[in-house]
Amino acid sequence: MIKATNIHKSYGELEVLKGVDLHIKKSEIVAIVGPSGAGKTTLLQILGTLDKPTRVDTLSINNTNITSLKDKELSKFRNKNIGFIFQFHQLLPEFTALENVCIPGFIANKPKQKVIKDANEILNFLGLSDRIDHKPNELSGGEQQRVAVARALINKPDVIFADEPSGNLDTVSSKSLHELFFTLREQFQQTFVIVTHNQELANMADRKVEMKDGLIIKS
Repeated sequence: MIKATNIHKSYGELEVLKGVDLHIKKSEIVAIVGPSGAGKTTLLQILGTLDKPTRVDTLSINNTNITSLKDKELSKFRNKNIGFIFQFHQLLPEFTALENVCIPGFIANKPKQKVIKDANEILNFLGLSDRIDHKPNELSGGEQQRVAVARALINKPDVIFADEPSGNLDTVSSKSLHELFFTLREQFQQTFVIVTHNQELANMADRKVEMKDGLIIKS
């Protein structure tokens, strides 16, 4: 599913990633852990095509060589194959839950009614059928994060990257979100790569990848 070898990333004189190798299988849930400043989020953003490595030998997702894609091709690939879940939801405040979920589908130029139908089904699956017309400021933190999960799922991506997805949630909402990832994996056979400081979530994962000082020290 994901093959990455010898990823380097520098910002000026600061070397953040120092030659990272990581292979992830289809439908695997992998947690990336380590202290702040270890390079976890930088690695996630490069794997998710949101940032580019300074140097890399191999970076492929689903047998597609990411490093060979031009910007427009990369945007299209990302929209179709990758979903993102962030700590602070990144929902657009002026739009309802349903509208937020639909946005990636509209960007992909899918038929409007099909996107709306799929969004309703996903929100219903996530227990949000009675919240679809509410804007983010009318939703609890846990509800906002589930809307963000629905948005990540709308294009049926092969892989979902999550950066501290439960970092802004209370204990009950965190537990619910963690269990949801495994339900989604069973339902849709998706791959999850999750950066987290939450040890409960990390221990639930199929595999825990530990980073320190820009390197993977255990995988």
